[in-house]
Amino acid sequence: MLIKEITSNKSDFTELLLIGDEDENMINRYIDQSTIYALYDNNELISVCAVVKADFDTIEIKNLATYPKYQNKGYATALIDFVRNKYKKEFKYLILGTGENPKTLDFYKKRGFDEYTRVKNFFTENYPHPIYENGVLLRDMIYLKKNLQ
Repeated sequence: MLIKEITSNKSDFTELLLIGDEDENMINRYIDQSTIYALYDNNELISVCAVVKADFDTIEIKNLATYPKYQNKGYATALIDFVRNKYKKEFKYLILGTGENPKTLDFYKKRGFDEYTRVKNFFTENYPHPIYENGVLLRDMIYLKKNLQ
């Protein structure tokens, strides 16, 4: 397994980022200011993570996506661990926003994240079409936080 920081041609990863965020316009709002980490296994792209500085003590995962055939194999967890280790000396918190899908929320909570706020109707007001994840219509954006120190 190899994780590379992507410094150019970030839009080459849009196809994979669309798994984590279904709207290319939303991705375009953060991709340029994001640091992209790409995880490869046997030279094959498996998963990506887009990270931005939220404020002086907080780093935010804007997108975490893994190709479906590689999901549930620990790749996303490896990226979260990589980001945590990379930024734990510089930042106090790692945050991310996700939909109100029990499976996704459980994934993050098992990795030490706790819900700390929510933005009502984020998905219904900011996306041009309904977003479904695992059969669940997403309405609110739920923000989760993990202490890095």
